[in-house]
Amino acid sequence: MKVLIVGDPARYEKFDPHLPCRDQVQCIFCPRGSDNAALLSAGADAQALLLDAISPADAALIAAMPNLKLIHSEGVAYNKIDLEAARARGIYVCNNPGSNAAAVAEQSVMLMLCLLRRAVAGHAAVIAGEQIVFKETNMAAGIHELGSMTVGLVGFGNIARATARLLRAFGCRVYYYNRTRRSPEEEAEYAVEWLPLEELCAVCDIVSLHLAVTAETAGLVDRDFLARMKPTALLINTARGDLVDNLALREALISGAIAGAGLDTIHPEPNTPDNPLIDLPPQVQDKVVYSPHIGGVTIEFFLRAHRHMWTNVGRLLAGERPDCVVNGV
Repeated sequence: MKVLIVGDPARYEKFDPHLPCRDQVQCIFCPRGSDNAALLSAGADAQALLLDAISPADAALIAAMPNLKLIHSEGVAYNKIDLEAARARGIYVCNNPGSNAAAVAEQSVMLMLCLLRRAVAGHAAVIAGEQIVFKETNMAAGIHELGSMTVGLVGFGNIARATARLLRAFGCRVYYYNRTRRSPEEEAEYAVEWLPLEELCAVCDIVSLHLAVTAETAGLVDRDFLARMKPTALLINTARGDLVDNLALREALISGAIAGAGLDTIHPEPNTPDNPLIDLPPQVQDKVVYSPHIGGVTIEFFLRAHRHMWTNVGRLLAGERPDCVVNGV
């Protein structure tokens, strides 16, 4: 069996779970960013396609791989895979749900703390020999503890639930919005309360995004969304940059419509210095903390994800149905 892999061979070697199926497959690697021609030249006859979570598999690629039976995201996201084209061919599309929940939850809380404690600006002040000035200025301005914050989670999947657990330890009051409200038992388990999205935006000190990108959610954070938030509120995005209207968020930061943003993801990827959320006026730059879409890429995540991917390849070899199928096959 041939497996075409879009990703770093060193990563696959490092996190190889050494399952029996690995001895029964031939792995062909292509770097992330390879176009369809390069992928097909390397492995048009592959039975399985394993993809970096932000790499595409469009209808044209799928149509040109006659033996393909499985497309597997290395991560949780699968929005760059043409689910309908795969479903029409009876090809399984799978992901690794929950495998990065703990990691991304930690990143979400880290961004909240960095903004509240002005960590990046403080780091720079110490290096510049301006520790006392920075300290005095921020004592006068006031620094909030995370535990005093009301936090709203938009979406309530695995990552949001893991985030809720961490926030409960800090003492935060936590609301959530999800299209389908959870059961009273689950709300009690995570110490959360449901609110309509408009109310959640209006009452929360921190709004944290935990949604997949769909036709319904793309651009969700627009001018209207941001206008509902408090001028003292913070926006956290560890989900996908596509959820945010970049120009709307830029305007909100410059105008003071919101107080700041913590961004692990910015659309498009890879981002460039001229992105409107990066090329900000100097007076606004301290309002934003960035991280390089690294929230979920811990050692523990890759160990879980790669074990699950290769377990599903093993199921395919055995003639069994893989789990975590997302396209209805």
